[in-house]
Amino acid sequence: MNPEPLHRWLAQRRPTTHRFPYDRVVDAYQHYGKHLIPEEWTTLLCTTRDRLREVSGPRGQLAAFLDTALDKVDDRFGYHTYLALPLLPIPDPDRTTEPADRLLAGRDRFHVLLLSDLIAFELRALDSTNRPLPQMRPDPVVVRKRLRHAVRATGPALRRLSFDVRAVDDPVALARRIVTMVCIDRTSADRLTLRTTVLPVSTVHDEYLFIRVLQAFELTFGLLAVDLTAVVTAVGEDRLPAAGIRLCLAAALLRETAPLWSLLATMQPEAFHRFRIHTDGASAIQSRAYKLVESLCRTPDPQRLHSAAYQSVPDVHARVRNGQTSINDALTAIRADHLALAQVPILADGMRQFTAAVHQWRRTHYRLAVRMLGTDRPGTGATPGTPYLLHGRDTAVFSDGDPSASGDGRR
Repeated sequence: MNPEPLHRWLAQRRPTTHRFPYDRVVDAYQHYGKHLIPEEWTTLLCTTRDRLREVSGPRGQLAAFLDTALDKVDDRFGYHTYLALPLLPIPDPDRTTEPADRLLAGRDRFHVLLLSDLIAFELRALDSTNRPLPQMRPDPVVVRKRLRHAVRATGPALRRLSFDVRAVDDPVALARRIVTMVCIDRTSADRLTLRTTVLPVSTVHDEYLFIRVLQAFELTFGLLAVDLTAVVTAVGEDRLPAAGIRLCLAAALLRETAPLWSLLATMQPEAFHRFRIHTDGASAIQSRAYKLVESLCRTPDPQRLHSAAYQSVPDVHARVRNGQTSINDALTAIRADHLALAQVPILADGMRQFTAAVHQWRRTHYRLAVRMLGTDRPGTGATPGTPYLLHGRDTAVFSDGDPSASGDGRR
C-alpha cells in the first residue's frame, strides 16, 4: 500500500479536513491490520495529528480518527479505541436532551447502518476473493447462516423506520435487498463514519463481524443508559407509571438484541483466537455504557465497585462514588415499598421485565464466551474471562428486596 496520498495531503500549505485521504488510510489498516501497520504510515499520521492546528475545516472527527488509529502507537489501546466508539453516535445521558422517540429512531437508524455495512462486507466476500481481511474466510454455508441472523437482527429497527422488507426464502437475496434500501438514505457523513470505524488489529475475516456486533451492542446500551436515567427522574418526580412504561420499553429493546448473539456465534472460534492475540488491553469489561446501565439500576456494593469491572471505567466509578442516584435509590427516597409498587403494576412489571432481559443477556454472553474461550481461560485483553462472567451473570439487577428480584431471570 502506497502512502503517497497522505504525503501529498501533508505537503499542502494549509490542508483541509474534507480532503484528508480517509479511504486510503483505512485501506492500509485493513490491508495490514492495526497491529502490523508499517511505521511509515503511523509516522505520517502522527505528523498529521501534530499539524491539526494548521488544518482548515472542522477538526473534531479527524482528531478522533487519528486518536483511534494511533492508539497502539501511543500505548492507549483499549476497548473504546478498538471499537472507535468516539466516532460513533453512542447515546449518552450526560449529553442527550432529545425526546425518547427521536432517540430510539436515531439508535434504530445507526443500528441498521452498522448491520447493513456488515451484510455488505459479507456479500462482497461471497462475490470476490479480492477483498479486505482475506484470512480464514468462512465457507458459503456459514456466510448464508450469518446473513440470515444479520437480517433478523435488523428486523425490528427496519420496521420502526418504515422500511418495507418482505420476507423471501433466500437469505442472500433478502440481504442484498436490505443493503440496497439502506444505501439509498445513507449520507456522505454516514459513509465516512462507517468507513472510519473498522480498523481491525488483524486481517482475519471474522474480526469485521466481531467489531460491528460489539458496536451495535454499545449503541443499544448507550440508549438504555439514557432510558434508565429518565426512569430515575420519573421516579423522583413521583411519575411511577411513566417510569414503568420506560422500563418496559427498555426491556423490549434489550430483548431485541438476542439475534446479535446468534450472529456473533457464527464467528469461527479459531478465527477469534487468531486475532484476539493482538487485542491485549481491550476488553468488554471496559464498556462504559454497560456499567452505566448496571449502576443506574442499583448502586453496586463495595466489592463490585472496587473490582476490575469498575476500575476499568473511571468516570462511571467516580459517578457512583459521587452519589449517582440509581432507580433503587429513587424508589427508597419516596418510600416505594412492596405495597406501593403493587399499587403501580406497570412499574413492578417493568422491573421484572428488565431484570429478566438483563439476566438472559448475561447468560447468553456467558455461553458464547465459554464456546469461544472455554471455562477457565482469560478474556480478551488478559481480563478475568469466563470465571468472572460466571460469578456475575446472575447477580441482582435491582435490590434483593424489590419484586423484580425474584421470578423470571433469577436463579
